[in-house]
Amino acid sequence: MEGFGLPMSFGKKAKAPASNLRAKVDNTKRFEPKPEIPRKDTQEPGPSKTPTPAIEVRTTKAEEDEEDEEIGPAPPSAAGAKRKADGEAEVNSEEHSDEDEYDDEEEVDRTPVSHEIILKDHTKVLSALAIDPSGARIATGSHDYDSKLWDFGGMDSRLKPFKSFEPNGNYYVHDLSYSPDGRNLLVVSGTLQPKVFNKDGEEGVEYNKGDVYLRDMKNTNGHTAEINGGAWHPTDNSLFLTCSSDSTLRIWDLENKRKQKQVIVVRSKERGARTRVTSCAWSPDGKMIAGACFDGALHIWNTSSNYARPNYSNDNAHAKNTETTGVVFSRDGTRVATRGGDDTVKLWDIRSIRKPLAVATGLDNLYPETNIIFSPDNKSILTGISAPKGQKGGLVFLNSQDLKEERRIAIGEGSVVRVEWHSRINQIFASLSTGALHVLYSPHSSIRGALLPLAKLPKTAPRDPSFSTADVQPVIYTPDALPMFKDKGHRESLHQKEKKAKKMKPMEPVRGAGRGGRLGASETQGFVQTLFPSEMVFEDPREALLKYADKTDKQDEE
Repeated sequence: MEGFGLPMSFGKKAKAPASNLRAKVDNTKRFEPKPEIPRKDTQEPGPSKTPTPAIEVRTTKAEEDEEDEEIGPAPPSAAGAKRKADGEAEVNSEEHSDEDEYDDEEEVDRTPVSHEIILKDHTKVLSALAIDPSGARIATGSHDYDSKLWDFGGMDSRLKPFKSFEPNGNYYVHDLSYSPDGRNLLVVSGTLQPKVFNKDGEEGVEYNKGDVYLRDMKNTNGHTAEINGGAWHPTDNSLFLTCSSDSTLRIWDLENKRKQKQVIVVRSKERGARTRVTSCAWSPDGKMIAGACFDGALHIWNTSSNYARPNYSNDNAHAKNTETTGVVFSRDGTRVATRGGDDTVKLWDIRSIRKPLAVATGLDNLYPETNIIFSPDNKSILTGISAPKGQKGGLVFLNSQDLKEERRIAIGEGSVVRVEWHSRINQIFASLSTGALHVLYSPHSSIRGALLPLAKLPKTAPRDPSFSTADVQPVIYTPDALPMFKDKGHRESLHQKEKKAKKMKPMEPVRGAGRGGRLGASETQGFVQTLFPSEMVFEDPREALLKYADKTDKQDEE
């Protein structure tokens, strides 16, 4: 083909060019001003001052490391080398003479907030979020009734999910939770029955619901009101927990879908002695269970007890008749943080739960699914902030000792609902009320996760630019190859295809002279008129019968 002046890829797609990962990482950098590093003689900013934004990340080549001053540990290599542990990074003594200043810079740089990618496929509030233990898959749920599964390893630059399904029909998805081995996914919707799917979103198992006519909740084999939250046991793959508006928490066995394993009845001091349990959580070792209620109470039970009454309780933890949307244990299991519907965050010591250790106020909360988490190093508490329509919601970092605000990051338009920080890949996930999921990462301290789809090109590569009509005869395309006849692929679901097929109109008859092998109206008009007369004569059936009666009478007389 070279003798004719044609490219070797004649009639075929050109080979995809090499992926420029560094340029793609730079495109995902968050545009924030560079902070000032506090010196020893400089007072650290308090919670009332402007929070310190993320530090700018440099992406210099390996050959220029000795000349340029680079902050933080070395970035991962192209071969996918894992980040080094603390203290193992090689540092030039001449570049970092001030050890205190280096420690501050390294600490700020290791927080994964410098870069982000956005996963957008939901159309309404992204109310549920779960990441599997390996950090390879994400499960999201929304008020559009859908749950979607995302795989970092299988995604390309389009950043689309590989699975979308409705777990419970037209019901909001409130909560999601992966089992410790990542093989099962708990889905909590606005129904009476929890569901468990496998990691691919298939083979859903629906658990039993209780008898709504029974007053004693211990005698029912399931929930009798809407389920508000759920969580898998941190170490046991066969146990998960749910909380409901029927004033109970229930522990379920994965193998027994007909009846719960244990019932925890919450008794309120309000009229009727019943309340709504709005959120629940396990301790990291699975030895304690916490539940927050609509009457403002916070209860904690030991799993070794009989659950007759809570081991630790505070009836006035938050304002009454407000939804405490999140509760979480610290990594050491000695403290509990709660996110209240009264726009506060409170920190509790389990051993003296009557009074909070610290209180943070002025944190707007508009959604009942807003959660709260501890950072992997147990030094910070993270939660989302709601914002009015048209404004940007934020992500707040609070000190885990006194709840002083350390940093506030604007995420995107809308309210921040769910927040997760995966310790294995060191990336932060924040869901918004617009249906978008922001994945924050750092190219220096994060591994895999959001970095995997950036290294991939789209599945379709452009054709060879040297191929043109000036070289050869025009190319003949089959009708299926034209863009107008191509299927939308991942963007069009089976339901949408069926809906589109119902809108197809039948082919209209040809008017005038025939064409295209079809008979015109002049040839078919006469034949149709013989079958269906233009004027229908309506006659009274009684008169028609009487005519025959007169004839018979005359015949009889003759």
